[in-house]
Amino acid sequence: MSAITLAFESFGKSDQPALIILHGFFASSRNWRQMARKLADNHHVYVLDLRNHGLSAHSSVMDYPSMVDDLALFMDEQGLEKANILGHSMGGKVAMWFVLNYPERVNKLIVADISPVAYQHSFDQTIQALIDLPLDKISNRKQADEFLSAIIPELAYRQFLLQNLQLVDGQYSWRIDLETFYHNADNIIGFPSVELVTAFIDEVLFVMGGNSNYTDTEAIKHSFPNAKIMAIEGASHWLHVDSPDKFFSHSNDFLEKK
Repeated sequence: MSAITLAFESFGKSDQPALIILHGFFASSRNWRQMARKLADNHHVYVLDLRNHGLSAHSSVMDYPSMVDDLALFMDEQGLEKANILGHSMGGKVAMWFVLNYPERVNKLIVADISPVAYQHSFDQTIQALIDLPLDKISNRKQADEFLSAIIPELAYRQFLLQNLQLVDGQYSWRIDLETFYHNADNIIGFPSVELVTAFIDEVLFVMGGNSNYTDTEAIKHSFPNAKIMAIEGASHWLHVDSPDKFFSHSNDFLEKK
């Protein structure tokens, strides 16, 4: 499967060090605009829409090797021999698999609230709820939110998911391909085998949510033996939203460290 040219937004001056931000599952570049603008004081920040997300093209294939190919193509297209990379959740897994395969192309790596392991949770119920939303019968986002509330009780999570709902010519539709998400969800919660790749020995920053449960210290240290693991107390999986100042401070300090 060929690599996809990714949509992106950029912030900052082109003569600054490059920083690539990779979002999580169901998200897009828009979720990282605020943080990107803050980090753009000292970096030329690229915020990507990964395949099947945001404004990037859709593909029936969505796994970490394919998304790594997309990232490599993006860097080639932008003339970036090396870059700093910050990845959250699914984007963090893309970033980790990229550096494990292309260590020479990464300066500094920041991983936000994810570990290089397969998890046990499932997205099936969430995706099915979105598939079952009667788009032809809703006339506003409030109705969509009310429909989903019985299955997805967390208001903030529903609002996050509904960012993918778009109104085109008076008709609501999904920006994302939910069938593709459903068939590839196991790839997203999984992670490729690290046994055939060499550990990345440079220092890597893992910023984890204190109220999240995605930290697997043993797996992190196996592939990233010099990893620095920091937790933001009180923050959930969406730590850059819950504690943006602390997340920025940890990330910026690491990027500026000589």
